[in-house]
Amino acid sequence: MADHYSVLGVDRDASFDEIKKAYRKLAREYHPDVNPDPEHQEKFKDITTAYEVLSDPDKRQRFDLGGDPFSQGGGFNGQNFGFGDIMDAFFGGGGSRGPRPRHRAGQDALLRIEVSLEEACFGTEREISVETAVLCEVCGGNGCAHGAKPTTCLVCKGRGEVQQVTRSFIGQVMTSRPCNNCQAYGTVIAQPCGECAGDGRVRAKRSIPVKIPAGVEHGNRIQMSGQGEVGPGGGPAGDLYVEILERPDELLVRDGNTLHASISIPFTSAALGGEVTIPTLDGDQKVSIKAGTQSGSTVTLKNLGVTHLRGGGRGDLIVHIDVTTPHKMKKDEEELLKKLAQLRGEKSETVTIHKRDEKEHGFFARFKDAFGR
Repeated sequence: MADHYSVLGVDRDASFDEIKKAYRKLAREYHPDVNPDPEHQEKFKDITTAYEVLSDPDKRQRFDLGGDPFSQGGGFNGQNFGFGDIMDAFFGGGGSRGPRPRHRAGQDALLRIEVSLEEACFGTEREISVETAVLCEVCGGNGCAHGAKPTTCLVCKGRGEVQQVTRSFIGQVMTSRPCNNCQAYGTVIAQPCGECAGDGRVRAKRSIPVKIPAGVEHGNRIQMSGQGEVGPGGGPAGDLYVEILERPDELLVRDGNTLHASISIPFTSAALGGEVTIPTLDGDQKVSIKAGTQSGSTVTLKNLGVTHLRGGGRGDLIVHIDVTTPHKMKKDEEELLKKLAQLRGEKSETVTIHKRDEKEHGFFARFKDAFGR
């Protein structure tokens, strides 16, 4: 067995870069295109074999241990190769990738639908119309006309790629590129389907029922498996995602599962108390107003909010109360108020300054922002 280290002129502890450098130097000198002499050709074969062994860690180890470096197959990773493959390893030439499949998975699709607050709270069902790629019924997805089949590409012989040999300063370099004749499929559809033009799919509108669960909110997406685009060549369809767009309600403001409503009551009702009726998602509901209610007070109606998306139960409806003060009064109304003020010992110049509770102030500020007031 030849001493591959001596053939390349490197030490036994030489690095891969040193081995590669030595090989490239000798390859330029002994390549058959440079020196056609038969003696040099044999020398070049020895140089190539030496590099093949010493550049592969497994083969080099078997050689160093006195074994046959090719006992488990030749070439890089146990595959046979020639000089062009070695040049590919040096200069980035593509290796065999094989033909790409015509049958490929389809893409996902996205559709947005608008729902009301009530539909988002209780859930609903919709029939939506979507235009996507569907399986061609004429050819069944194979892209061929009736009775025809794909044929092997005559250019690449079914490999999906072609090899090209170019000359460089060290000789011939072999590279690979996708076959333009078959678009790297390895086969050619000589008689394409007249309906889909060989793609195996066509675009069509279809109606799909969508179940919108109770508790969804703006921006949520519902995944519908297998309802997206059918893949090329009749490949499996992707998924359809339905994105929820929730319309703002005229009376109610949503904050998660909690709803907020704002009402205004006369100052007499706030002082005396009583009962008012307000519209909710569950129909008209009565709200009790305690005597002495102040502007900014709230009343919580349990379980009248939005349904929890995960788990049972519902949120609450919080009613925010604004006490209105009349800005125009009749004379007799003014007289009555003055008499009331005398009875209560109140004077117009009397004022009480106090600090608002920080927590209440923070909430009140957020409430004003929520209702744009």
